[in-house]
Amino acid sequence: MNAYFQLEMTPQGTVLHIFKQTYGGNSLNVNELAEYLNKKGIKFDLADLNKKIMQISDKGSIVLDDVKRYPEREMVVVNISADKMQAVCRFYPPSVGGNLLSREDIVNDLKSAKVIYGIDVDTINAFIENREYCTDLVLAKGKEVRHGTDASIEYFFNTDLRAKPTLKEDGSVDFFNLNAVNHIKKGDLLAKLTREDPGEKGIDVMNNFVKPRDVKKLMLKYGRHVLLNEDNTMAYSEVSGHVMLVEGKIFVSDVFQVENVDASTGDIIYDGSVKINGNVNSNFSVSATGNIEIAGVVEGAKVHADGNITIARGINGMGKSDISAGGNIISKYVENARLSAGGYIQTETIMHSTVSAKNEVIVDGKKGNISGSFVSARDTITVNNLGSAMGSDTVVQLGIDPQMKERMDFLNKEIENANKNLAQILPVLDAFKQKLAKGVKIPPETVKNIKDMSEVASKLMTSREEYTDELDEIKDTLMTESKSQVIVKNVIYAGTRICINDLQMTVKSDCRFCKFFKDKGDIRMSSL
Repeated sequence: MNAYFQLEMTPQGTVLHIFKQTYGGNSLNVNELAEYLNKKGIKFDLADLNKKIMQISDKGSIVLDDVKRYPEREMVVVNISADKMQAVCRFYPPSVGGNLLSREDIVNDLKSAKVIYGIDVDTINAFIENREYCTDLVLAKGKEVRHGTDASIEYFFNTDLRAKPTLKEDGSVDFFNLNAVNHIKKGDLLAKLTREDPGEKGIDVMNNFVKPRDVKKLMLKYGRHVLLNEDNTMAYSEVSGHVMLVEGKIFVSDVFQVENVDASTGDIIYDGSVKINGNVNSNFSVSATGNIEIAGVVEGAKVHADGNITIARGINGMGKSDISAGGNIISKYVENARLSAGGYIQTETIMHSTVSAKNEVIVDGKKGNISGSFVSARDTITVNNLGSAMGSDTVVQLGIDPQMKERMDFLNKEIENANKNLAQILPVLDAFKQKLAKGVKIPPETVKNIKDMSEVASKLMTSREEYTDELDEIKDTLMTESKSQVIVKNVIYAGTRICINDLQMTVKSDCRFCKFFKDKGDIRMSSL
């Protein structure tokens, strides 16, 4: 049993009886006693009171003052937990001869503290049968909220778009064994949706509902050739072919195959994947919502895929090729072309080209050269030889998503246009206000035109403010430390320029087996 105290109101004054704890109980909390005495309006010296209590071995009495007082009844203090799911109570004895609390008194005290739900009558009865003071008792419990679970989707095919070619023992890259195509048969199960569980409301001791946390709802997203069951939780393939997951959407398609893209085929636009067994000739274009596989060469052509692009023999762009992919681009070599990938780009050589990848650029194999090119990636650029001994202008840029860079350029242009238009409109509006202030009579048609101009100006200023805020956010992102790096496995030549976020440096002399990264506001080099 915990230690406790009791008052006795005598004709000579107020006496405090101390009962020390029994085995396993807690010692008397002097601060708790002091709080009780303050509530009862009894003055005391805390240091002196504590000293006298320490001198009591088992039980004893302390005269507090000579004031005559009425007897005090038994008291309960109700403490409600921070989450309002428990009412923890502590009882204090009545003064000698004082009244005890009844069951109804205790319930009424709880209700006075706004505790009205989950009152534990059995615990109250147990206290009445065996009164223990200065002891925490849980007299009310709320109904715990049951949190639900988010919806989830299980896919029965490989959804990883980062499948990469392997490096052969002789140093060349195998661009064919990618394992990046998910072949399926008609009737195959593609995905299973487990719906969200919303959970159940709880109720706290003050009878307030406690909402479960919000759960994420999902639905199966799909394109052509996909069949759902009656409750839309299972997705099946309607055809034999291959399946991909593109931006959360299940895409099933047959593969459209041609030998070459030339005058016999014209431009190709296909809702699915395309396999070209030969070349894509100059001035033609190929566009697909799936993957594109080209066994030959791309010569001065444009190629776009929402998925991945694989070009086994390489790209001879002739300054006209524009190759873009929502996923990855893999090519034997890249020359005089522009490439853009939403994933990574891997090749053996990049020459006189502009290349950007959202994730990384890998240039390895027997040659592994980047020269006379602009190459950008958000995360990593890995290359054997970077730059050229002949001094070809070579720039690598990291840490900024190419799409973010395009967005910055767009925002700057829109802000510039808004400023130009406002510079023409605002002086006209100011002149109109001055005429009104002077009492000049304005024709109704002019008033209407001015009103229209005012609305245009308001929209321009709102747009300019929004664009400026977004531009500032992007700039703040660029100022943060980046984990991007350039890895050079052989040599980087003098004159090569490296840009990471908002920083740039020009390599002063040839270096070998090194990497470059941003550290504490500077671009640093270290050995591999």
